[in-house]
Amino acid sequence: MLTGALLSLAILVVAMGAAAVIAERTRRSGLIDGIWALSTGAAALALILTLSAPVERPLMVAVLVAVWAVRLGRHLVGRTLKGGGADDPRYAALRREWGEAAPRQLFVFLQMQAIAGWLLALSAGAAASRPGPFDWQDGLALAIVVAALVGEWWSDRQLAAFRRDSAGKVCDRSLWGWSRHPNYFFEWLFWVGIAVLGLSGFNGQTALTLVAPLAMYWLLVHVSGIPPLEKHMLESRGEAFRAYQRRVSAFFPRPPKSDQDVSQRDSAR
Repeated sequence: MLTGALLSLAILVVAMGAAAVIAERTRRSGLIDGIWALSTGAAALALILTLSAPVERPLMVAVLVAVWAVRLGRHLVGRTLKGGGADDPRYAALRREWGEAAPRQLFVFLQMQAIAGWLLALSAGAAASRPGPFDWQDGLALAIVVAALVGEWWSDRQLAAFRRDSAGKVCDRSLWGWSRHPNYFFEWLFWVGIAVLGLSGFNGQTALTLVAPLAMYWLLVHVSGIPPLEKHMLESRGEAFRAYQRRVSAFFPRPPKSDQDVSQRDSAR
């Protein structure tokens, strides 16, 4: 597995280095996340191909990760190109913050993303290496992963449709009325499913498998997902987005608060 781990790391380091160059030369930083998704999928597949475990479970994990990577990568790259290649507001804000050091800082930042993708690839490899025949655990994991893929696809379609019809407003329809970031939630849930597939008692394999959902939650909720995106939304949508924040959960889907609940909470402060 060491050879596969080093190969997967090399794939991500090269891919994210190329993403930094592409983003600087084209000012289409929206391509970065698409490149990350595709290269993370490629890194996971490279690692899984080096496993000596029976072929059934590695094949299952490989197919699931490939579907995840192609769907997400295609969506992100396509969205950027259809949008005229506009700079992603998160990366644009970082570039302004970094100033003249932006090219170097972006390269370092994207290498950190390469490490994050590598952790996901390692977790997928650990899940694929769980011994034994298919069982109920594989069925449960498959159900979670499929639900996550469908949920993320649905979230993206709803947001795209809303942007076409209601540009400049805050999307609070359907799934977006239960979570401010349902696409992030389902992204995290996918890796929860991969972790469930690989659980095998209290050992190193299980610990490595759990790295993926833990890392994704931390990145999406506390680092590169929700914080910079919501900062941009507050700057561009103002009070409309603040009202949305008061009503709707940030990450985990749940019924939105009513206007009365919000008023009572605000008056209690």
